[in-house]
Amino acid sequence: MNRGIPIIDKERCKGCGLCIANCPKNILTKTEDVNGQGAYYTVCTDESLCIACGACAIMCPDAAIEVIKLAEAV
Repeated sequence: MNRGIPIIDKERCKGCGLCIANCPKNILTKTEDVNGQGAYYTVCTDESLCIACGACAIMCPDAAIEVIKLAEAV
């Protein structure tokens, strides 16, 4: 199975929640802290469960998320 790491630019995130709603593994959530825009930005709660599907990055209207695919072990 693919593995990845979602890299979220907290300053670009406006806290819309589209990434959270579309993550099939439910590993994204909003923080209790705010960024420079005053938005509760998104963070990943468990990178080890990321399947590198890219749904979060595709749904982000501000291109605040990049998913880095990890090499599979052989």
